Amino acid sequence: MNLFILLGNIVMIGVFFLQRSLLPPQIPLFYSKQSGEDQIGEWWMIFVIPIIMNIFLLLNYFIYKKIFSNNKFVSKVLMVTNSFMIISFTLIFIKIVLLVTL
Repeated sequence: MNLFILLGNIVMIGVFFLQRSLLPPQIPLFYSKQSGEDQIGEWWMIFVIPIIMNIFLLLNYFIYKKIFSNNKFVSKVLMVTNSFMIISFTLIFIKIVLLVTL
C-alpha cells in the first residue's frame, strides 16, 4: 500500500511539473461554490488535493493501528478505501491540471 501512495504522489507531482509552464495564475478549485470568482484559487492551492489525501490516509492508518489492529475485516475495508482515495484524488488532480492547461 505504501508503494501505491508513493506512486499517486509521484504522478501528481510529475503532472504538475510537466504542465507548470502552462498553468494560469488562477485555477478553478472550489467547485462547491457558486460559479465565477468564488471557484477561483491561486495556482499553488492545487496542492491542497494531495495534502488532504495524505492526511486522510495517515488518519486511516492511525485509527487502524490504535483501535482495529487485530480485525482482518476492518483491515480489508481500509485497504479498499485507501486505494479508492488514492485513485480518486490523483485523477481529480490530473483532471484539474489538464483542464486548465490544455
